[in-house]
Amino acid sequence: MATKKSAGKATKTNAAKLGFDSARLARVRDAVKADIDAGRCHGVRLMAARHGEVALDICEGYADRAANKALKPDAVFATMSVAKQFTNVLALSLVERGLLKLHAPVAELFPAFATLGKEKVNLYHLLTHTSGVMSAIPPVAPEILMNLEKIMTYASALPLESQPSERVNYSILLGHSIIGAMCLAVAGRGRSYAQMLKEEVFEPLGMKDTSLGARADLAKRLCPVRVSYENLPALLPPAAVEGLGSLLAMPGGELPGGGCVSTVQDVLRFAEMLRRGGELDGTRLLSPAMLDFCTRNHTGNLRNVLFDMWLGVRNWIEYPANIGCGFFMRGEGNLPGLFSPMNSPRSFGGFGAGSTGFTVDPARDLSFAFMSSGLMEDSYHFERIAVLQGMVLASIVD
Repeated sequence: MATKKSAGKATKTNAAKLGFDSARLARVRDAVKADIDAGRCHGVRLMAARHGEVALDICEGYADRAANKALKPDAVFATMSVAKQFTNVLALSLVERGLLKLHAPVAELFPAFATLGKEKVNLYHLLTHTSGVMSAIPPVAPEILMNLEKIMTYASALPLESQPSERVNYSILLGHSIIGAMCLAVAGRGRSYAQMLKEEVFEPLGMKDTSLGARADLAKRLCPVRVSYENLPALLPPAAVEGLGSLLAMPGGELPGGGCVSTVQDVLRFAEMLRRGGELDGTRLLSPAMLDFCTRNHTGNLRNVLFDMWLGVRNWIEYPANIGCGFFMRGEGNLPGLFSPMNSPRSFGGFGAGSTGFTVDPARDLSFAFMSSGLMEDSYHFERIAVLQGMVLASIVD
């Protein structure tokens, strides 16, 4: 993968100097405004950088449309599943330090987990969503769901939904709670998982407005989780999404699979670290060798079973999940959603329910970060990210 070094901190510059056609790049803002005006979403924060310098910085719409509250550049959002990539990077850094092993069964750390077919489930299975652990949100009380010790006890008593490596079935929350518990088991040193993420990932990368659970100092800038759709088939009904959003932002809760809050600036810094081969501003979290391994399609032609509903309600073709070891991958071919057809095959990133996402295109030396208020239904959100990325890529002429 490309590891070209440039300014660690993305800075504003003339887009034309970075190889963009400015008139074409302006179409991105027009598309964002059109979505907001049509009520497809409420507000958008978007940043795109090339060679480490910001070419596009968009802030449009509302933080809270019902309250007529304008979106501000420093707005804080629930990351939804982008939090998974924060946890994945932490886990992979522990692999590099020899504290975790991709192939070792979870049961080596948690012997009670070795029941009902889970004996061989390992970190690699969890990172590639091929573990077979529960895909849906666990039907437990918040005090269990948001406590890693208690949720591990719950997970240990569950059977698998499929055998390890048999299929891709994206685990919405449980898989990453298990990963978080593994991280704490080998390197927690008495810390909470929120403290561990802060000290091992967020502080080293200068992600000053990112936390697991909402910090008190970020509360006034936090956009409420509201949906912008109704009467659409969805993985979760609107009321469930909004209820989960309120839960995710609760202080003190530990949901490694979705419970972070952040700004678009911090998500761009995270993407920049990945674009640069695991290093930012002199701080290295991962090696280029690890990222080269992780940013390949590790799931072959297996489809993502969680998304099967879209093959019917959206009339999409069946397509491969293209999941790397901790990241979504572009892969080859004309595929629905997530990435633009113009993204290079080794492009990778992460996405969160109806509202968030980031990507890195190593061949174009491009990083892209997106956060929004007014959640779209997931399939439309994936398409939106792909379309906006495509418009950015179509603006690169040099």
